[in-house]
Amino acid sequence: MTRDCADDLTKVSLELGGNAAFIVFDDADIDAALKGAQICKFRNAGQTCIAANRILLQDSIHDAFVDALCEKAKSISVGHGLGANVAQGPLIDTRGLDKVERLVADATAKGATLKMGGRRHEAGGTYYQPTVMTGVTNEMDISHQEVFGPVAAIASFTDEAEAIAMANDTPYGLAGYFYSRDVGRIFRVADALKTGIVGVNTGLISTEVAPFGGVKESGIGREGSKYGIEDWTELKYICLAGLGAPS
Repeated sequence: MTRDCADDLTKVSLELGGNAAFIVFDDADIDAALKGAQICKFRNAGQTCIAANRILLQDSIHDAFVDALCEKAKSISVGHGLGANVAQGPLIDTRGLDKVERLVADATAKGATLKMGGRRHEAGGTYYQPTVMTGVTNEMDISHQEVFGPVAAIASFTDEAEAIAMANDTPYGLAGYFYSRDVGRIFRVADALKTGIVGVNTGLISTEVAPFGGVKESGIGREGSKYGIEDWTELKYICLAGLGAPS
């Protein structure tokens, strides 16, 4: 499509995929971060372009956070969307299911640890179990590809600089998230993340009144808000002269 548009310079706006990092620092409100992670990772079975693809936890809170996230994931009811109390439905198609299985298999083969899930759900079809895995590294495909499924891929970091480097180590730049109560850190990290959208202390950032879009290979342009409208306008400059009374 973009090649066709290039022939006559047709203007395009592209909102493409993402590889969002969800960072939790050790000074965060952990309960709030857990709620945010559950929303950001498992909403719509992880099938959103701004879903948390990589969850990065500071070393000192890693184990406790993982245990608590597993407990929350175990409470997710999987099934038909019209069923009572159902919170997670199926993956969109068999290709999506195959991709999730391939990424989980690659990660575990390269040393990641499954804390829960990791298989097709007993409901059959394209249902997949809510999954939490730890020990995810940069050598695993799941660190670089959008999983688009209910798989929480968790890695750990030591300090702020390492967290930022890990989060930015991707060709994509749609959304990023982090949790911290340090005001100085909030401004530093929000500025350092190479994404078009940043969620600070929240896992739910979608709203029609804010500009939505990414940088790098996550696209160009914005949708939503006045900036989305401006994306489809052309700026015209008119310089007026010679309007004064003749001398």
